[in-house]
Amino acid sequence: MVRLAKYSRDCLRALREETGIHYDERMQGTLQLFRNQHQMDGSAADMAALKQSGVAHSLLDRDDCVRHEPALAAVREKFVGGLLLPGDETGDCFKFTQALAKMAADKGVVFRHNVRIERLLADASRLTGVQVHDGRASATWHADAYVVALGSHSPTLLNVIGVDIPVYPVKGYSITVPIVDASGAPESTVMDETHKIAITRLGDHIRVGDTAELAGYTLKLHDARRRTLEYVVSDLFPRGGDVSRAEFWSGLRPMTPDGTPVVGATRRRRNLSLATGHGTLGWTMAAGTGQVIADLISGKKLAIDMHGLGIERYAGAER
Repeated sequence: MVRLAKYSRDCLRALREETGIHYDERMQGTLQLFRNQHQMDGSAADMAALKQSGVAHSLLDRDDCVRHEPALAAVREKFVGGLLLPGDETGDCFKFTQALAKMAADKGVVFRHNVRIERLLADASRLTGVQVHDGRASATWHADAYVVALGSHSPTLLNVIGVDIPVYPVKGYSITVPIVDASGAPESTVMDETHKIAITRLGDHIRVGDTAELAGYTLKLHDARRRTLEYVVSDLFPRGGDVSRAEFWSGLRPMTPDGTPVVGATRRRRNLSLATGHGTLGWTMAAGTGQVIADLISGKKLAIDMHGLGIERYAGAER
């Protein structure tokens, strides 16, 4: 995961330089905030793993945390320190994908909206087409190469052609809070280690999210989840945003048992590639995944070692 994430970060930076794309991006790192000494002491194992992977990090005391996130000065008694990952970046994924889609359309890419994929068609060695319905009639689309990148819904289509990947929907909740006092809002991202909640500044809003719920494919909202999110952001940044005007929503994360996404070609049908199972790190790994898939389909040499990322790590995944 670190290998793909680091490559993805490099690809995103290159994309930014090439296109000038903007999406409320911030490059001020992530601060994992420890509310007690036990958490602080327990960070040694995390730091050892980060060091082994070559990821920049530093352990901060209370004063250092406040210097990094000035708004925390108002609640400094609520934490003892933190772990800073200065290389982390944040941004608004919606703005990013909208801008990227426009750039793609300007280059001739055609997006087919409001089209339902009914099934994949395959023979013993390759994918032969995609059966779709546009609300009026069914049709079959044909291509030289196919990529399934449908998040939690990927297994539904793949099972029909004998590809069984262990990708499961894990529901997460978020609130988006309008900022009312910029000096009281986070500068970048703060992760509350106690509640496992991430608080991120996106333009003139604060995004608060995480939690994990195993509930199938339902997007039903539960007030108890909202109260937890509201409590954490109000507890750490009481002046920053107006939670009474927060937007509350949920989404499904495509999780795998080992946490690592399924990226690369299938073994039996070489014109079918997979890009799914990224869990909570979809955007973190998106640019790198896209580049890997593009290079794979184009027959180019891949820039990173793909060992441990493909479908082959799951015994019996292809029938």
